[in-house]
Amino acid sequence: MQSLTPQCIIARMEKKPQPRLVLPRSSSGFTIVEVMLATFVMFFGIVSSILVLQGGYKAIDTARNTTLAAQIMQSEMERIRLLSWNAVAALPSTETIDLNTIFPAGTTTNLLAHRYTAVRTSAEVSGKVGEMKEIGLVVTWRGIDGLTHTRSTTTQYAKNGLYDYYYTRARP
Repeated sequence: MQSLTPQCIIARMEKKPQPRLVLPRSSSGFTIVEVMLATFVMFFGIVSSILVLQGGYKAIDTARNTTLAAQIMQSEMERIRLLSWNAVAALPSTETIDLNTIFPAGTTTNLLAHRYTAVRTSAEVSGKVGEMKEIGLVVTWRGIDGLTHTRSTTTQYAKNGLYDYYYTRARP
């Protein structure tokens, strides 16, 4: 063990302490401006994602409703196609279609049927009175975006069928 002499004690007292390591200010943390900028970028990213999701949901809703409107029109056209010419000729010029006749009761599509309105029009084809009818269908509904959407189709029905009409009466 070493003995402490007065010179040794004085030498230790004169010895300066080591300076502390001081970190530069930029690496000690984030400034308020940096935090605010990062917050703005995150906020902008989240809001953009929400807007894109809303647009996607609207597009899905429109596609789903357009498909169902096409099914409504197809069902009504098929029903009319199975009618006799006398029944087709007797159709009123404008009639609202009862969608409960298209969708079976108690099904999911029947629960959605109240959102749709289907109107059928029937008119004589000019120059072919008593031989051809033009049948039109218009289906409207309100989507989740609050807008009213409409899809329509038109076709012509001949007295003895289009095949018979084109091959027996339309030929010169």
